Amino acid sequence: MNALIQHSSSAHASAALMPLPEALMQPARAASRPLPREFLSFRLGGEEYGIDILTVQEIRSYEPPTRIANAPSFVLGVVNLRGVIVPILDLRLKLGCSSAEYNEFTVVIVLTVMDRVIGVVVDSVSDVLDIAPDAIKPAPTLASAVDAGHILGMGCLGSGDDKRLLILTDIQALLMSPEMGLFSAPAMLSD
Repeated sequence: MNALIQHSSSAHASAALMPLPEALMQPARAASRPLPREFLSFRLGGEEYGIDILTVQEIRSYEPPTRIANAPSFVLGVVNLRGVIVPILDLRLKLGCSSAEYNEFTVVIVLTVMDRVIGVVVDSVSDVLDIAPDAIKPAPTLASAVDAGHILGMGCLGSGDDKRLLILTDIQALLMSPEMGLFSAPAMLSD
């Protein structure tokens, strides 16, 4: 499968953990930066999610990655993407979906987060949606697999029988969270 979306990027990935500024370690808040207007929609289990299209580098068909010893179960391994070693994470496993089947619809969304290239496995990709700010509603405060700090809101699209509800996710905040283990916390200075 050829790339469906291709953004030019000069980002270079490294297999080492990247330190983060302290300010970036806090959960994202929708009020702290403007909401994106265009979202890539995809499915994880029975739910539909949306992420900022500007974080997407490309979409690729799923190919089994090279496994890394002692990696968490949601880290499937790494692939060599045009000379860049890219970690591949299965969001279905990380977010507790009931099953994670690999079939012809399974894709990898290749993202650029803080100049690092990361691939996330999802069940399928739907489309790119332009969602007006007034169609984005606050997410309810519930116990869920996605930390509420990583949810930008709920995208309400269509009407009547064609109504769609998307969980709009701050993918940058989710991937940079300490529980993902992709970025190291800032080094503590000692006296």
